[in-house]
Amino acid sequence: MLFFKKDKKDKKAESSGNGSLSYDPSFQEPVLRCSICNGEQVAGFRDKKTGAFSEVMLIRSPQDLEEFRNQYKIREEIRKIY
Repeated sequence: MLFFKKDKKDKKAESSGNGSLSYDPSFQEPVLRCSICNGEQVAGFRDKKTGAFSEVMLIRSPQDLEEFRNQYKIREEIRKIY
């Protein structure tokens, strides 16, 4: 039973018009936040100035990571933080 409605963002509104989402590489860097306990990986962006992490999606398989890369047009290696 659901008591509260989830507030869903419209990802299409955030897109740049060509089906891909964007981020600002001058202020953010793509990273994988990894747990050393259970191996869970979360893809997101780390603010270069403050170090704040904003999560985007849970990575459960190599296909999830590839989807993250394709959505944000990331071609460089994604750094892991623990």
